[in-house]
Amino acid sequence: DRRAAEQRLADAQAQLTAALGDDVFSSDGRPMEQIVGDLLRARGLTFAAAESCTGGLLLSRLTDIPGSSDYVIGGAVLYSNEMKSTMAGVPPALLEAHGAVSEPVAMALADGIRSRTGADVTVGITGIAGPGGGTPDKPVGTVAIAVVAPGGPARVRTFAFPGGRAQIKFSATQAALDMVRRALATSNY
Repeated sequence: DRRAAEQRLADAQAQLTAALGDDVFSSDGRPMEQIVGDLLRARGLTFAAAESCTGGLLLSRLTDIPGSSDYVIGGAVLYSNEMKSTMAGVPPALLEAHGAVSEPVAMALADGIRSRTGADVTVGITGIAGPGGGTPDKPVGTVAIAVVAPGGPARVRTFAFPGGRAQIKFSATQAALDMVRRALATSNY
């Protein structure tokens, strides 16, 4: 009957959630950008991003949520190395030593946008969305993401995303949002 089926479904969901732990971000259908927005709002935190390969998609996803002006204060799309240096303060020597697609540059983007906006939580994203631009060492789909949030250590990670340009950009923003979600879940507020 319906009640028994609903109970079996609830039991299965509970088992799956227990098995996956903090990899589960929503059990009610809310998208990642709403989950992160709710966390930012609940903690009274502001957000900004310096985006390269995602071209503003991260901020676009966050601002698609009504009321996002409570926490999103701004950001920048910084494609060229010159703009990374001028607008986010990434040292040219860092770009030369590590390349634009690197964890040190992602961290410098997150730190730079934080110092320029005063946001509590910041993200730096840099990568190769393709279809061209990849190298043997850094193929298309290589994306470095850094998250800086109060109450915890900065996080930086390099990903290798499959797919075409649109999929890589979406995957990069999903990973960035998940990194923010995890940072806020483990920080002390």
